[in-house]
Amino acid sequence: MSETVLPDNPPDLDDLLSPEAIDRPFQYYRRLRETRSVYWNKRWNGWIVTGYPEVVEGFRNHTKLSSDRFSGPFGEDLSEASSQYQQLFRLLSQIFVWKDPPYHTRMRKLVNKAFTPRSVEVLRPRIQELVSSLIEPMRGQREVDFFARFAFTLPVVVIAEYLGVPAEARESVRKWSEDLGAVIFVRGNDTDRMRKGEQAMHDLAEFLKPVIAERRRDPREDLISGMLQAADGGDAFTDDEVVANAILMVFAGHETTMNLLANGMVAFDQFPDQWARLRADPTLARSAADEVLRFDGPIRAQARWAKEPLELAGQRIEAGDRVLLVQHAANRDPAGFTDPERLDIARRPNKHTAFGQGIHTCLGAPLARLEAEEAFRGLSQAFPRYTIHEQELRYAPTVVSRSLTQLHVTFHES
Repeated sequence: MSETVLPDNPPDLDDLLSPEAIDRPFQYYRRLRETRSVYWNKRWNGWIVTGYPEVVEGFRNHTKLSSDRFSGPFGEDLSEASSQYQQLFRLLSQIFVWKDPPYHTRMRKLVNKAFTPRSVEVLRPRIQELVSSLIEPMRGQREVDFFARFAFTLPVVVIAEYLGVPAEARESVRKWSEDLGAVIFVRGNDTDRMRKGEQAMHDLAEFLKPVIAERRRDPREDLISGMLQAADGGDAFTDDEVVANAILMVFAGHETTMNLLANGMVAFDQFPDQWARLRADPTLARSAADEVLRFDGPIRAQARWAKEPLELAGQRIEAGDRVLLVQHAANRDPAGFTDPERLDIARRPNKHTAFGQGIHTCLGAPLARLEAEEAFRGLSQAFPRYTIHEQELRYAPTVVSRSLTQLHVTFHES
């Protein structure tokens, strides 16, 4: 593959973990997109795709761009680690979102039978109840740790109850999810992440196995029971596949939604007129959740690799090349959105890429939307304004997720 040479290219455009890229990604990716929307990054050794049309095309072209993280150039990177941390990678390799058809098709079809928009919608009253119960203790508080008091608690309780995880295990589930997140999101500041991820995978699998055995004997109205009962022409999940995909639900249902809620509070703080607008018209909560997803979603980018040559924006991508589809950049591209730097909670249309597109569109999108919708609705109705205490916001050093390190808030009732 021949590298594209760009004249007078600022060297920091190759550093995906620079302070600018981590803490001010929209500024960083805008400069990158304006340089070239499909850009060869020497340091990452792959293509960085930042234009809205190109990111959408990349997500939809699953025949040429593979999502399989355990083969191709990513598989080569993982080969040494996978031999040392066998259980971690054995179960991660069965999570369907990181696989291609036909395995992905089979698994998604089975998961779809259990995890449906209708099964999610029935959770709305319980989510509303949880939001109200979390809001009350924050009233009159001088300073609230928003992660600990709200953003962590809401999604971890929802996903634990939906899966059928006992309440007393939620704190353990949170810790296991965080340790797996350091592996999945490749947190550069955690050099011990593989060892902790292996231990977390072992502990979570050992915890889930008896829960799965009990649900086989005595099914309930929860997601694990639904996965065990799902069948398609005689095909069904193996126990390992139930464990792997329950782990996916735990991780995806907690980590990303937690970050979505925190990022949303920062976004509304930047545009207080939109908070007031939502307070005045709570029916905008659904479109507000989607606008926060576009404006500052919890996932920055997703990696692919080319199974065969293709062209994007006039750049030839060779078989075996890495490709990073940057949702954050696409969602702020004027080619995809009018006035993209502004938060507009009534934006229509809003075909953002926060959940990906095509066959790998995030299965958990309905649940994340529902939690964000009810959280922002409830908070805006309870508090006409709020103050964020951090003078400068800091984010975890990872290319693929957008995660604040802390967020402290004072909520005002007048």
